[in-house]
Amino acid sequence: MDALAPAVTFALVVPVAWPWLLMAVQVVAQVLLFARRGLYRMRLSPSVLSDLPALLGLTLLPWYVTMEVLDVWAPQQGFGWAVLAYGAGTQTALTCVGRAAVYRVRRRTAVRSPQSTLVVGQGAPARQVTAALHDHPAYGLRPVGLVAAAGDEQRVAGADAVPLPVLTSHQEVGRAVVQNSVRHAVFTAPPEATPDGAALFTLLAGHGCRMWLITGPGTVAAPPAGGRPDHLWGFTAQPLRDGTDRPLGHGVKRAVDAVLAAVGLVVAAPVMAACALAVRLSDGPGVIFRQERVGRHGRPFVLLKFRTLRPADVQESATRWNVASDGRLSRVGRMLRRTSLDELPQLWNVLRGDMSMVGPRPERPFFVAQFSRSHPGYQARHRMPVGITGLAQVNGLRGDTSIEERARFDNHYIETWSLWQDACVLARTAGSLFRLGGS
Repeated sequence: MDALAPAVTFALVVPVAWPWLLMAVQVVAQVLLFARRGLYRMRLSPSVLSDLPALLGLTLLPWYVTMEVLDVWAPQQGFGWAVLAYGAGTQTALTCVGRAAVYRVRRRTAVRSPQSTLVVGQGAPARQVTAALHDHPAYGLRPVGLVAAAGDEQRVAGADAVPLPVLTSHQEVGRAVVQNSVRHAVFTAPPEATPDGAALFTLLAGHGCRMWLITGPGTVAAPPAGGRPDHLWGFTAQPLRDGTDRPLGHGVKRAVDAVLAAVGLVVAAPVMAACALAVRLSDGPGVIFRQERVGRHGRPFVLLKFRTLRPADVQESATRWNVASDGRLSRVGRMLRRTSLDELPQLWNVLRGDMSMVGPRPERPFFVAQFSRSHPGYQARHRMPVGITGLAQVNGLRGDTSIEERARFDNHYIETWSLWQDACVLARTAGSLFRLGGS
């Protein structure tokens, strides 16, 4: 709607035909300015009136720049202050109308399809916030559980409390997130002021939950993102971020992954056909091996590989850690593992969006549960898409190596991620293939 508003304004207001390139540049600049100002960040109580000052100011700016540019480079297509005021005013009005329509649709959708939410806190604030979410479904947050420290169960209970299960351990929280498809978590106090709040924040971020800080009057908190106020039924509301929330960067990463995977599948098609034929002749039917793995935000998916041995049963496939020395490995299977050619079918996983080219290596659900209990920070590595290769792997941490060190490298990669780092990891991975390290 924000991109459509200037296009309509040009048709209604501009006295002469502008070059299409100039109009496209102004539309793109407009959207980028709005994004920079935080006008696309999700809010619980969006309001066109609260957006209006920012919309008007950021609309006047590109119109003024365009006026000055045309005055210098194409005076015959220039316009004056009256056209600038009329054009900026018309565009702002159209933008407000479009945003009002979007906000209205969003509220109706929120009422029809609310998203599961956990409330993290204790005492009266937790009860009041839970009641506000329960009584006002237009916010789109449906409370399904209360997270409190062990021993504080009675402090979140009361005659006025909404009956909800009280979760007191990380295991209960993780289980509730998965079972209820929880997408939001509401903190009633800053995580650093909440018992075990930092660990809970990391756990919930690892599951892909969007997190909010909802506080009452008198609570000292950081200014809201972008300086734009938000509230939940009178409570001050602001988003909590873990530093890895970069939608534009992750969108570019996904586009690069799709292109590389498509090109890789075409280029590697002859090699994959030869591998499939070798597996078929050596080990019989069933060329592709399928196994459930855990991806981003803990979501399971089916990983594809060329089969290098046939497990005795499903239980062995899901729970056996290392098969590198297994006597059932055929000569072809051993060669595929040494050259990592058995992982080529994962390019299809990347193309489908299950995986990325670079990211933490995906693991089976059995081991994810086991390692999450015994290694702090392991669950947090699911904040990013899992990958065919990763920073831990190019540093030699693959196969039967330290899980703690792998998790450390994976979380370091997530917190310092950039496209250039991905390019470096891919380059190092390509170099390691010639050393026949295997998996």
